[in-house]
Amino acid sequence: MATVAITRENLDETLRDNDIVFLDFWADWCRPCHQFAPVFEQASDKHTDITFGKIDTEDEQELAGAAGITSIPTLMIFRGGIPVFSQAGALPAAALESLIAQVRALDMDEVRQKVAEMNAAEAQAQDD
Repeated sequence: MATVAITRENLDETLRDNDIVFLDFWADWCRPCHQFAPVFEQASDKHTDITFGKIDTEDEQELAGAAGITSIPTLMIFRGGIPVFSQAGALPAAALESLIAQVRALDMDEVRQKVAEMNAAEAQAQDD
């Protein structure tokens, strides 16, 4: 599967309908973004069960702002609609492959439990 362009119109659907989603926040003027692009594209060709999306931060400034993107390229990874990774910087292919393996190995019941605990703690702190 080749990478797909992600916009505010299809982001929610993409996250809802796909178990694992890798998002590359990039811009055309960004040299490191152009260095990372072929690595990201090769991974998308190799791992067809994962959705690889690209978000052009120039065209989708609202999405970039909502995601807290301050540096590009930034890679965000979602599993089951839950953000599980975010890091700025161009990754080499071996590092991206390692991340793919780590995300696949996640115990999502444990992740959901930790998210629920964090949300409960935040709600309790707001009530105090």
